[in-house]
Amino acid sequence: MNEQIRQRLADLGLELPRLPAPRYQYEPATRTGDLWFFSGKTPIVAGTVQHPGRLGDLSVDEGQQAARIAALNLLAAIDTELGLENVTRVLKITGFVASADGFVEQPKVVDAASQLLVDVLGDAGRHARSAVGVAWLPGNAAVEVEAIVSGEGKEMA
Repeated sequence: MNEQIRQRLADLGLELPRLPAPRYQYEPATRTGDLWFFSGKTPIVAGTVQHPGRLGDLSVDEGQQAARIAALNLLAAIDTELGLENVTRVLKITGFVASADGFVEQPKVVDAASQLLVDVLGDAGRHARSAVGVAWLPGNAAVEVEAIVSGEGKEMA
């Protein structure tokens, strides 16, 4: 990771977590050319889902905290597979928000993930986005975030 990205993380008081290996049949990332497709990340810290439940039962602030943690886990996956210094651009993220009936502020929740990507990666973190309300997410997570990233410099493991 280059010094500028390392400094941005430090300025934000953040450290990239170590992610566990997948427990199911999927890859953390796949690649075709310079396009990297990253599997969804939830707000797990030390093996425990943070802010479990559905938005509407949880506050928007709690949802944003969950989205930020999920985005930090996504950045850790990007660093592991590609290297944050090799990111040319985050092209698109999709944020899934577990939503109780009537909850319609999914974009506000996912904005916290979007902001973290820009805060850490600068202009390379600016992206297109979808924010989708769903009934439930794995592990009772409130948010899951996945990404499509362009970048070169590291081969798939």
